Amino acid sequence: MKQKITFKERFRYAFDKTMSKGTPALIMWLALLSVLLVLVIATISVIIGVAPEGEEKMGFIESAWRSLMRTLDAGTMGGDAGWSFRLLMLLVTIGGIFIVSTLIGVLSSGIESKLEELRKGRSFVIEKNHTLILGWSPKIFTIISELVIANENQKKPRIVILADKDKVEMEDEINDKAGDLKNTKVICRSGLPNDIGDLEIANPHESKSIIILAPDGEDADSQTIKTILAVTNNPNRRKEPYHIVAEIKEERFIDPAKIIGKDEVELLLTDDLISRIMVQTCRQSGLSVVYSEIMGFEGSEMYFNNEPGLVGKTYGESLLWYEDSAVVGLKTAEGDVMVNPPMDKVFKEGDLVMAITEDDDTLIIAKQKGTVDTAKIRGTKIENTNTEKTLILGWNHRGKSIIREMNNYVQKGSEITVVANSEDVEPFINETKTAYQNIVANHVKADTTDRIVLESLHPESFNHIIVLSYIDEMDTQRADAKTLLTLLQLRHYSEQKNTDLSIVSEMMDLRNRELAEVTKADDFIVSDKLLSMLLAQISENKSLMRVYNDLFQEEGSEIYLKPAANYVEIGVPVNFYTVVESASLKNESAFGYRIIADAFNPANTYGVKINPNKSEMITFADGDCIIVMAEN
Repeated sequence: MKQKITFKERFRYAFDKTMSKGTPALIMWLALLSVLLVLVIATISVIIGVAPEGEEKMGFIESAWRSLMRTLDAGTMGGDAGWSFRLLMLLVTIGGIFIVSTLIGVLSSGIESKLEELRKGRSFVIEKNHTLILGWSPKIFTIISELVIANENQKKPRIVILADKDKVEMEDEINDKAGDLKNTKVICRSGLPNDIGDLEIANPHESKSIIILAPDGEDADSQTIKTILAVTNNPNRRKEPYHIVAEIKEERFIDPAKIIGKDEVELLLTDDLISRIMVQTCRQSGLSVVYSEIMGFEGSEMYFNNEPGLVGKTYGESLLWYEDSAVVGLKTAEGDVMVNPPMDKVFKEGDLVMAITEDDDTLIIAKQKGTVDTAKIRGTKIENTNTEKTLILGWNHRGKSIIREMNNYVQKGSEITVVANSEDVEPFINETKTAYQNIVANHVKADTTDRIVLESLHPESFNHIIVLSYIDEMDTQRADAKTLLTLLQLRHYSEQKNTDLSIVSEMMDLRNRELAEVTKADDFIVSDKLLSMLLAQISENKSLMRVYNDLFQEEGSEIYLKPAANYVEIGVPVNFYTVVESASLKNESAFGYRIIADAFNPANTYGVKINPNKSEMITFADGDCIIVMAEN
């Protein structure tokens, strides 16, 4: 049997529904109550004929107006005369006090609630052509700093950040750590990047590019893939392809991410990239500075340009047609990117020249070809056929990738000695005996911060030293402290023995990296900063992903620092056009040099000069190097 619902229950239900709508509903009820109070008092006043003493009987409108004034202002009745009128006005004034007090409380609560809502960062972002960063990590500060530099010549550039973090906290950290934002505005919103509803807040459909940062935790890659899915499979997605750059930590997640993102996403396998960079930088003094120069937006970086004047010319000829830019490759009309292609490769209609230059508007072809002094060209080409000894101090999951990559670069019979207390090292070292042909690996179980242990290893007998972080076993600060102590012990040992050590060390926290830096390019601390630079660069130019994929693997062309004596005459002035021509005869693309006399001078970027003016005369000395793109 159905229960009969009373009018009182219906009224209460309707009242509850109205009240649940928040501040506007409360204001509506107070307004209604005020109107009722005023009308009732005005009606009573007219019926019984009450008026202030000495005044004529009031009409309904006049009575309602006076009642309203007393409702809003309790002091209005101070001059009333006549006790009948005073009592009636007292009733309306008391009612008004309750109504106005409640209204003030409701408004105060409503404003506070609205401010709290705004503080949460849940409002929709009405921006177009913005860079959208999904997620939060220490890399974000370098990414923002790099994008700020890239955006200096843009009109009203915007960076939007959506992360599962308090909006005000994000803004405070950015103000503290990202530096001067110049003309770039950073907009923060709180929400889950892989939640379609939260993602809509950041307006991804009108973004210029999207950077997805890997979250902390064991399932970081699955969360990244879910975020890619939330963007690309969004029911409200745009028709045009997205430009997405995402971090992936484990290689097994690359294929699923590519299946979901297709051509819309560029994936950075972060641990693998760091391992490759560490291997390359430890083998070549100064290479770390070169990478920092070309990956950052400050100074010269890589750009593409359609230059009709190159159509019909060979790649080798194009090298001499730019005064203030260093040509290092091309992008075909079909979309293939070629780093240091064959010198006889001919530019066709629609091909883009790739060059290292200060900005996209400085990539301008010269009016005439550069002048080469052929008499000063030297044809020496020295191949490295020596075995190498590498010392790895410390251990984490990147150690396996480092040894694998090292095997691809060194000659057969080279040695690697791993010194660490980790239990994971010995089983892997045993595997290398059959897995790798060029490397003989061994393990010393010891504490890398122990000075006696380090002295017994005779670090000066090794060609390269890599200091790895114990990040798999310790928190960031403890791991960095151990790395820092090992590095300082090595530096002190080097000073005592009066010998140079080629060291590349790994720091996890950028603040600790600054503590550990010393005035030497070999000591460059590989950290998240390089990855941040890469993410920023690729977000601005998708084609650069294929360039860096080529540079960071042993196949194809990589960056090398080779003796200047192999290219030009030493001790006499020579222009860089001549250096470029000499390198091209070896099928190499020269784009800079390193002066060894400035190797310890940070003010002169440790002697590294990228994209020099080709007409300026330089006098090279023994030990100076030419920086080239070459296959070996």
